[in-house]
Amino acid sequence: MRGGLAFGVRVLRGLAQVMLLDDARAGAVFGLALLAADWRYGVYALGGAALGTGAASVLGVARGRIRTGLEGFNSCLTALGFAVFLDASRPATMLLAVAACLVVTVVTATVVRLLQVWELPTLTLPYCVLACAVLVAAPAFRRIRPPGPSIAALPRVASGPTVLRPQDVGGAFFRNLSQVFFLDEWYAGALLLVGLFLASRVAGWMACSGSATGIVTAWALEAPAARIADGTMGYNAVLVALALCGVFLSATPATLTYALLGAATATALTPAAAALLSPSGGRPLTWPFVLTTLAFLAAARAFPRITGARTPAAPRPGPPAPT
Repeated sequence: MRGGLAFGVRVLRGLAQVMLLDDARAGAVFGLALLAADWRYGVYALGGAALGTGAASVLGVARGRIRTGLEGFNSCLTALGFAVFLDASRPATMLLAVAACLVVTVVTATVVRLLQVWELPTLTLPYCVLACAVLVAAPAFRRIRPPGPSIAALPRVASGPTVLRPQDVGGAFFRNLSQVFFLDEWYAGALLLVGLFLASRVAGWMACSGSATGIVTAWALEAPAARIADGTMGYNAVLVALALCGVFLSATPATLTYALLGAATATALTPAAAALLSPSGGRPLTWPFVLTTLAFLAAARAFPRITGARTPAAPRPGPPAPT
């Protein structure tokens, strides 16, 4: 019984780690948000987190990673992504999700080994790599390809009204959070925000700041109002803001500014990623979050005011060398 409870807590932490949190309570609220939007998505997400956590345990991954949910969030997103893009009700999708959750555990170990050289986190890079590969390859296999026409398409020039109405802004604010889990419902985003504040007030306020920055940036660049309102322009901004102020960098006025700059950058990168991947049937997923966060974390080491590191004092001149 005790072992089962401990495993359940680790699975919930896997859900929470999608939003960079180590808090089972937040994970429980996130699971509730998924179930409220579509019970199948909740099952896939929880099942994916459980499979990833279980596989890592069997393979002997470091206990610290398993205990904090770091082996569950990539498998959670992988299973959930397949449910959304490949039809959750198909048996083939279920089997593929199970297999992919096991494979992403291997991919995660590879990425951990590669990025530890630069002391950088894996983030959702394993999920992005595997999910992109499967989505691009899916049309070649009748067993797993999604129903309907191919989703591959050439990029198009943005069209549609760019004037934001109050309901567009309100919907975008919450959907920027819900789209992290591929959810369109604004109330799912509100529940996710509750979970963030439950775990950390800093995380809650940074999620709000990241969402607002995504809206303002997309509006300033005259993105179509429909794209802003549905949250697909701003969800990466939320994740970047969380990562750069309070998670991987201490929460200070300097890192707040740095994080909001990163959030704006990720917003601008989102349509760029979509344009690069859409001709092959891929999706932007959280690629803008991964690329922006890794770049900003690597660069932060050159900025002592961001990292809080002291600049080494210049060496004092010594006595003149003998001639």
